[in-house]
Amino acid sequence: MQATAYTYDPESRSGQVLLDDGTPVPFDAAAFDAGGLRLLRPGQRVRIETEDTEAGAGTDAGRRITLVTLQTF
Repeated sequence: MQATAYTYDPESRSGQVLLDDGTPVPFDAAAFDAGGLRLLRPGQRVRIETEDTEAGAGTDAGRRITLVTLQTF
């Protein structure tokens, strides 16, 4: 799935992406580290992988990002 980097905190290695419909979805350090990235800038196009979870605090309707990496063409 593709998204656009929205926020990124280099200290916590976490942030948010915007899906193509404008929905913000948070990612944690584990998802960032899984992609092997060193830095992420707002506006960069990224590829994400998600897994379904039980909806709850800090999740987007039962979706959790497990990988964030740069979109390559």
